[in-house]
Amino acid sequence: MKKSLVPALLIGALSFSLAGCGGTKNTPVDTTTAAGSSTAAENKQEAVEITNVSYDPTRELYVSYNELFASYWKDKTGQEVDIVQSHGGSGKQALEVANGLAADVVTLALEGDIDAIADAGLIETGYTSEFELDSSPYTSTIVFLVRKGNPKNIQDWDDLLEQGVGVITPNPKTSGGARWNYLAAWYYFENQGLPEDQIVENIKKLYGNVLVLDSGARGSTTTFTENGQGDVLLAWENEAFLSLKEDPGSYEIVVPSVSILCQPTVAIVDEVVDKRGTREVAAEYLGYLYSDEAQKLEAENYYRPSNQEILNSYKYAADSNTITELPADGKWIITNVNLTDISHFGGWSETMAKHFVDGGLFDSIYEVK
Repeated sequence: MKKSLVPALLIGALSFSLAGCGGTKNTPVDTTTAAGSSTAAENKQEAVEITNVSYDPTRELYVSYNELFASYWKDKTGQEVDIVQSHGGSGKQALEVANGLAADVVTLALEGDIDAIADAGLIETGYTSEFELDSSPYTSTIVFLVRKGNPKNIQDWDDLLEQGVGVITPNPKTSGGARWNYLAAWYYFENQGLPEDQIVENIKKLYGNVLVLDSGARGSTTTFTENGQGDVLLAWENEAFLSLKEDPGSYEIVVPSVSILCQPTVAIVDEVVDKRGTREVAAEYLGYLYSDEAQKLEAENYYRPSNQEILNSYKYAADSNTITELPADGKWIITNVNLTDISHFGGWSETMAKHFVDGGLFDSIYEVK
């Protein structure tokens, strides 16, 4: 992907500058008044600032959403809101927050990463019930991004085991997207009726073809698109479609027969908002992700909206499982895929304990090159 994928700085009322852990921040609004201007000060609310710690591929989405939300909040309350934005591998971001990175809200790749923050005592139990649909305002799935013409004829997960196929995927130890990739592959082989020992062998073959394990999904996209490494990138839908948008004619998306419904999860960081007095704006910031305006924006950024009516308006009637260009009508969501979800694996606590903790199955499968 060309470097233009990293969003340009917004100009105007909601302009951003680099801040924090690879993050961006709105330009603060000057709310000071001259001495003696008490009436003016009373009529002008001081700007509020919140920090959203998110994962790699949401950069473009939240540049647009932050602008939308700031306008909504100003119209509703008369108050300016500045949003500091931080991005990185989801697991790494969760660790940063647990270790003291002050976030009012987290919008991470999976519930399991937010659990790590809750385990550190920063988020109260029951956070998945605070917002609709287990606090997952949008979803995604995992697809393959291949080079133009698909030279290695990669059509499904078993093609990734072939000798000479270079695979690019992030590290499941630091990236939430990488865990979804791993589980989607696992489910495919399980769906073939294979016993667990054979599934493990196939996953080992797949990771034997992995050329680079970046720490996050955006790093893997850069490795594949800008650095030209690998034959196939295991990618979030939005990363794959953004690659088609940024460099038309260079890549194709292959939708595998089996994948997984990825449910990015959002939560208020209770300890931080109570210290800062930002609970109201933080709750509204996450709740507004479910509004019709935000749901359409999410779909425009190639995330699957949770609003079924809006999702249906973006459904794509595909003739094949290969997409060579962005649909002209903006409809891109392919639904004829066998999607499992995390409940199939027993939920995130069980999945993390079995596969991704130190000494878990992934550590036994992947050998550092």
